[in-house]
Amino acid sequence: MEIFEILKTIGIFIGALMILVFIHELGHFLAAKAFGMKVDRFSVGFPPRIWGFKYKETDYCIGATPLGGYVKIAGMVDESMDTEFLNKEPEPWEYRSKPVWQRIIVITAGVIFNMILAFFIFSGMTMVNGKLTLPLDNVDGVYVPETSLMYEMGFRTDDHIVGVNGQAVTTFEELVSPAVITSSNLTYQVIRDGQEIDIPVSSNYLDSLQTRGFIGVEYALPSIVSSVSVGNPAHEAGLRAGDKFIAADSVEVKYWMQLTSIIRAAEGEINFTVQRGDSIFNALITPQNQIIGIAAPDLAMSGGEHIRLGFLASIGDGWNQTIEQTTGILGGFARMVSGDISVRQNLGGPIAIANITKDATDRSGWDGFWTITALLSITLAIMNILPIPALDGGHLVFLIYEGITRREPSEKFKIIAQNVGFFMLLTLMVFVIFNDVLKYF
Repeated sequence: MEIFEILKTIGIFIGALMILVFIHELGHFLAAKAFGMKVDRFSVGFPPRIWGFKYKETDYCIGATPLGGYVKIAGMVDESMDTEFLNKEPEPWEYRSKPVWQRIIVITAGVIFNMILAFFIFSGMTMVNGKLTLPLDNVDGVYVPETSLMYEMGFRTDDHIVGVNGQAVTTFEELVSPAVITSSNLTYQVIRDGQEIDIPVSSNYLDSLQTRGFIGVEYALPSIVSSVSVGNPAHEAGLRAGDKFIAADSVEVKYWMQLTSIIRAAEGEINFTVQRGDSIFNALITPQNQIIGIAAPDLAMSGGEHIRLGFLASIGDGWNQTIEQTTGILGGFARMVSGDISVRQNLGGPIAIANITKDATDRSGWDGFWTITALLSITLAIMNILPIPALDGGHLVFLIYEGITRREPSEKFKIIAQNVGFFMLLTLMVFVIFNDVLKYF
């Protein structure tokens, strides 16, 4: 079974990665062809070549190393480090013979296509699934366990969170958007005992986010039962879907997490007070192995609203999600660079990405897979546009320099820079893989 799970993780990860690589390289390929450049090879995966075919002038192939890909454009110093063409006069179909503006479009097309992919995924998912949102007006408050990160930050049970960074919000999702949770000087506004107070969040809380969680919908779920398992204590006590627990041994219960904490801590029979419609009754239940056989309410039972959007509205929402996620990812990178949060804790490599992709797919099926694919597509775009030689951003820097000075950097300098860039990327890859191994094994 463990081998099957490992193979499943690898398969899902490679599937997502190949989609991202194909779209990225397709951007370069189509832009190059649009400007009349000769493309020698379109490869998904790095060498050695394991399969492919040649159509006209281009070799379309799959490489054995599924960690990237490349488009080999004639007359360009790229990953292949092929420099034989430098001894010849530029040909009209070569990259180096084209105007700077055309080369800039070719270099940035991969990044642009990755962003377009994320936009299409978010728009398509909204169009198909609609939006499930939780208005704050439908939330009574939050449950804050004393062992939680929220408690350490200053939140308390029954706090009504009404704003973030001084701005009033209307839905729970706005409290935990990527742009919000990665912002610096993060502050939440809550109503407690009729008074509005500010709760500042420490700058390094993101280091604990993955292991301890933070503000999530699960903290606001009411103590309503969505289903009851046959043969378990709750079923034998006569409970049904839709019942709401309002007390346990005369202690008021409002939240699902509060209810589950009471059940897990119980050492014997619990006298529950349960509301069903307009009636209230008591149920004596003894947990078995810290469970009684009830399931948490879904968002719809918790005051959530399912909104169906039309075509144009879905497009707009997809655009907003793309901007929101991009802002959040950039904010996370910025906080790592500034030292606000730990690079080791928050930077993941192939092993971490594979596990996250599999977990999302296991939890939410294709919705989870496509959501993670969209996020990875944005991340890939951001990483590729960094001004590091050997990445698209490094080539872009050279082109901007050429456009400003009207003088192209020497090919010798570009080759040295490419080698330095490859060394930097290799060092980063070794670090993130080693970091993944330390965290997961």
